[in-house]
Amino acid sequence: MTQQVTKGIKISVETHFEGMFYKNYKMHYAFGYRITIENQSNDSVQLKSRFWEIKDVLNQTETVSGEGVIGKQPVLKPGEIYTYQSGCLLTGPFGAMKGHYNMVNFTTQKKFNVNIPSFKLSATYALN
Repeated sequence: MTQQVTKGIKISVETHFEGMFYKNYKMHYAFGYRITIENQSNDSVQLKSRFWEIKDVLNQTETVSGEGVIGKQPVLKPGEIYTYQSGCLLTGPFGAMKGHYNMVNFTTQKKFNVNIPSFKLSATYALN
């Protein structure tokens, strides 16, 4: 598990390899990840959007951004936890992801970024 705290918001990431398949004459490797967002601050916050950098084994980088996560913009009161699962496809058995969430503090009305720590994606069969 990878973890990081930014401005009182703790991000924890767990990953797993889901398998591989051919699509459009290319091999694809599917990875899943579970992210837990814990509000350790004294203020209520809302996750408004996300930004990801996804690197594959050949160091090709794809960026992904958009509103919320899995179609939601969760509000977390102090002490609350929000967990979701998602995934990505790579063209090789190894890669990494990192990024940030754009959030707003309801007390101060200020926007701020919460870092998503870099985490590795690895096909279990290829780790020898």
